[in-house]
Amino acid sequence: MSDLEPLPDDRFLAVIRDTPLVAIDLLIAFDGQVLLGRRKNRPARGTWFVPGGRILKNETLQVAFSRISAKELGEGIAWAFARFHGVFEHFYMDDFFGQDVGTHYVVLAYVVNLDPQMFNALPTGQHSQFELFGVEELCNHSEVHPYTKQYFDKGFKA
Repeated sequence: MSDLEPLPDDRFLAVIRDTPLVAIDLLIAFDGQVLLGRRKNRPARGTWFVPGGRILKNETLQVAFSRISAKELGEGIAWAFARFHGVFEHFYMDDFFGQDVGTHYVVLAYVVNLDPQMFNALPTGQHSQFELFGVEELCNHSEVHPYTKQYFDKGFKA
């Protein structure tokens, strides 16, 4: 198995149970709005969330950024277009497999100013639908996940 391949499910569940995961979240901003997707998978299933994903072992941040953006948006975004927004922690009571072992993420959030219209067909592997939200709107929306709201509740600049 290559280091840049996802772990088999049994090993990944052990990692989720025993360690934090490191992830990148993408704050795709355009004209005062932010792209959110309705999550299909655990954790945070059914809520509006920013696109993102975990970093694989031995994967550089630049490679992870390109891979995650391609998987989540259908097209890889160059690292040069990103602006670091901050480090965040997410704690969930559930996990991807539904074993309720809990999930802990350390998340590196990046702002990317791109027109979401440039993405021809947004992938539906992780999100059932996508929508643009104004920052004030998403901060007050009951179905936007609280961890997504944290990215925007103070000091966000598109």
